[in-house]
Amino acid sequence: MRPPLSNLQTPVLLPRTSLNPALRSSRSRKTSIFQPPWPRALSSRLQAGLTGLLCAGPSPPFDLGTETIMKHTQVLFTFIALLAALNARAEVSLPNIFGNHMVLQRGVPLRFWGTADEGEKISLKFGSRSFSTTADGSGAWAIELPALKADGGKSHKITIKGSNTIILEDVLIGDVWIGSGQSNMEWSLNQSERRDEFIEGANHPGIRLFHIPKKQFDRPQADVPNKWKTCSSANIRHFSAVLYHFGKTIHADQKVPVGLINSSWGGSPIEPWTVTESGSGKMYNGMIAPIVDFRVAGTIWYQGETNVIQNNGLAYTGKMKDLIEGWRRVFNNENMPFYFVQIAPWNNGRYADGQLPALWEAQCATLKLPHTGMAVTTDIVHNLGDIHPSNKHDVGDRLARWALAKHYGRKGVTYSGPLYKAMKVSGSKIHLAFAHASSGLKSRDGKALSEFKIAGAAGNFVPAKAKIEGKHVVVSADSITAPTQVRFAWHRAAQPNLCNREGLPASPFQTENWTGGTGE
Repeated sequence: MRPPLSNLQTPVLLPRTSLNPALRSSRSRKTSIFQPPWPRALSSRLQAGLTGLLCAGPSPPFDLGTETIMKHTQVLFTFIALLAALNARAEVSLPNIFGNHMVLQRGVPLRFWGTADEGEKISLKFGSRSFSTTADGSGAWAIELPALKADGGKSHKITIKGSNTIILEDVLIGDVWIGSGQSNMEWSLNQSERRDEFIEGANHPGIRLFHIPKKQFDRPQADVPNKWKTCSSANIRHFSAVLYHFGKTIHADQKVPVGLINSSWGGSPIEPWTVTESGSGKMYNGMIAPIVDFRVAGTIWYQGETNVIQNNGLAYTGKMKDLIEGWRRVFNNENMPFYFVQIAPWNNGRYADGQLPALWEAQCATLKLPHTGMAVTTDIVHNLGDIHPSNKHDVGDRLARWALAKHYGRKGVTYSGPLYKAMKVSGSKIHLAFAHASSGLKSRDGKALSEFKIAGAAGNFVPAKAKIEGKHVVVSADSITAPTQVRFAWHRAAQPNLCNREGLPASPFQTENWTGGTGE
């Protein structure tokens, strides 16, 4: 994992108006280098005057001398440059998120925006439909399109005209998803398990890729320097593995084009990605702000390791709340799906004792926010000494299960492993109830259930026997006759074997003043 970006942990405080995309567009408007700094009415009069000066009278019938001719030639070239400046216009432009091979989000009104010359008329043609607008006093323009339906992956052409013409080709209509976070989201297919197999099979004409380069700014930006690409073996190699596997599953199930936008940075804490009413972080400014008006279906998120190292623990609950609510506000979608990965166990001293379990609880608590989901990964870590588990395909698939069940409404999809719900003390035993266990529970490896501990009022935990009884787990220990609480997989190297019948793993938990949710 890359070192934490400690200098980016505190969001930069900005005036609220600085978060306005329209203001960002006007401030960053691209103008010609010859654009005159005086009003256009004055430009016309000056142009006429200069033209008259250049054309006044016949040439003198005598030799002016070489030096005089050179001086007049320089003046002439200066006047010609001024005339060019007076006639120059700012070309119609679009941010780079609009381009050939892009996917437009289906089912919601769309917004195209860009810059042009002040007062310039802009037209947009999409198929048989035409739309128009006029650039405002700062040169900013925007055109709203009604919601579009997916049409089986049909390729479209979009033409935008002003003083110049922009043609966007091979445009698809489907679903667009953002993948963000730190290194485990950034981790490429080329670095991941079964890379050759997955890269070779990554030719999907209906999946499109957009990778946002790493940029940090004090203020929200209007554009990002990249372009859309088709999903192919050549283009996928260095793209986010988790996001690709997620998108591939959605594409296969929904039979619609899928656009994937990767915006991640290894080693980053959560704070630089956050935008609140009072300010925004540098990574948000450079890597999210430029696309907030580009409609998307939702977001997947894989981050938290750096915040464990920073000993944020349970405080991560509030940080996730700020992140999710902030993104939903700027994307103008209060119900935007936000599915995240519960970070993997890592047996390294950089994680202080108790900090990883505390952050796990914070991630479970985030499930209390609507339209969220969490993929548990304790069972797919092959090397506890590696903070970057190489199995990224199961991570992407588990995130996709949440999306299919919750966002797409697919019936019969098991989207989570068991999540702790309630406990009941019965004599010397504690009975545990779980969400997402309606089909029953089992041991993943067929062995006795592992990683359970039990304690009495004194809080001294001892290893416990755990037995599945229907949809419950019953926990006890011979030395604890009056139990009060249970812990499950509550340490940084935990790899428990409890799962549901579908094989999805149970999340770590503790029962004392538990704050976690279940995402039901």
